[in-house]
Amino acid sequence: MTNQEPKTVENQTGKTRQLLGMKGAASGETNIWKIRLQLMKPITWIPLIWAVVCGYASSGNYSWNLENVLMSAACMLLAGPLMAGYTQTLNDFYDREIDAINEPYRPIPSGVISISQVVTQIIVLLLLGVSLSYILDLWTGHEFPIITMLCLGGAFLAYIYSAPPLKLKQNGWLGNYALGSSYIALPWWTGHALFGELNLTIIILTLFYSFAGLGIAVVNDFKSVEGDKKLGLKSLPVMFGIGTAAWICVLMIDIFQVGVAAYLISVKENLYAVILLLMVIPQITFQDMYFLRNPLENDVKYQASAQPFLVLGMLITGLALGHAGV
Repeated sequence: MTNQEPKTVENQTGKTRQLLGMKGAASGETNIWKIRLQLMKPITWIPLIWAVVCGYASSGNYSWNLENVLMSAACMLLAGPLMAGYTQTLNDFYDREIDAINEPYRPIPSGVISISQVVTQIIVLLLLGVSLSYILDLWTGHEFPIITMLCLGGAFLAYIYSAPPLKLKQNGWLGNYALGSSYIALPWWTGHALFGELNLTIIILTLFYSFAGLGIAVVNDFKSVEGDKKLGLKSLPVMFGIGTAAWICVLMIDIFQVGVAAYLISVKENLYAVILLLMVIPQITFQDMYFLRNPLENDVKYQASAQPFLVLGMLITGLALGHAGV
């Protein structure tokens, strides 16, 4: 009984990772709805939902009432399960050859779901996302359907990121910045537009912040080095080597957060700026402890320990911008 317990725990962990779309998943799932959920990678919804919340904060207009809570929930559904789910399913569709090398347990290369079922899922998620974004525009009374336009823009960005002929992910810099901005800037703009008026300052600042997201995106490239090399994809670890790419990654994450803190000081939000800078300290600690020493083995451990401070810093920035009335 004792000898079987670790194996049972390991199997359960693998199944959980499989359902969330995480590295190190188990294989052998046969439930079609769990397979569809695995394609949508629920673990990736969290940053987009969080960025939407940062947009609520930066608008400076959010108040706690039933209608706002319902609108917020609908916007989170749009950013996470629908549009992030669409993006991840689309990416898996176009990455099926790479996944066959790097992550053969994924639904498409393992053969547990047909290509036609995957295409149907992509179309349904996109249609649901666009429909919900238009409903949110009507709900808020927007004369110009800004949330719908952001949804369509995000869908297009996801397509050119994953699909040929552009396939931005083939370029380490363009692809990772596209990924970083789609995880920070786009959902942030959506949340801000839901309760406030999207303006140039918010657009520029969040695009700047997205360079930190570029660093986070690079972390995900380390698990795919073998397949990327074989298929000629120019990720940063492939172009610069493991060690140099790790340094580029951590510098992008830290430097651009410090830049945002400098902006907060310029608009006299000093307390928020100091708190944001304090968030960078544990990130640097975990970068040294885990990532810089062995990025191939410690990528997941590093993200679990350091990324919470990055996302807390995003919310602090959102609150500061809302307080400053930017």
